Amino acid sequence: MDILKIACLGLSGVMAGLLLKQARSPLTELVSLSACLLIIFYSVTKLSFVLELIETAGSYLSLEESYLKILMKIVGITYVADFSAALCRDAGYSAVASQIEIFGKISILAVSSPILMALLETIFSFLDG
Repeated sequence: MDILKIACLGLSGVMAGLLLKQARSPLTELVSLSACLLIIFYSVTKLSFVLELIETAGSYLSLEESYLKILMKIVGITYVADFSAALCRDAGYSAVASQIEIFGKISILAVSSPILMALLETIFSFLDG
């Protein structure tokens, strides 16, 4: 089970970080960052399965390919914003983390605007028809 591997990696990183923190080592944040990066890189290897699943679902639902691309962009923005904000928050820069989260939300709104417009057009066509 992959989740057990990731959980062990994360817990090992936290334990190593705590030990280094007690020794007042400057490497504490580096250990935390390394554990985070290893986990995110391992997660990225699993994305090919998710992409295939979304493409298959899209072919069954007869959705436009552009909508699936927008959906993947939204998921990517969400993960990158959350990951980088969490790292900033862990490093003690919560103001920067908040700004990253706000920018991520605005980016999602901007990327999803074509879907919102298509939804509004569909609603208005039902109301007029």
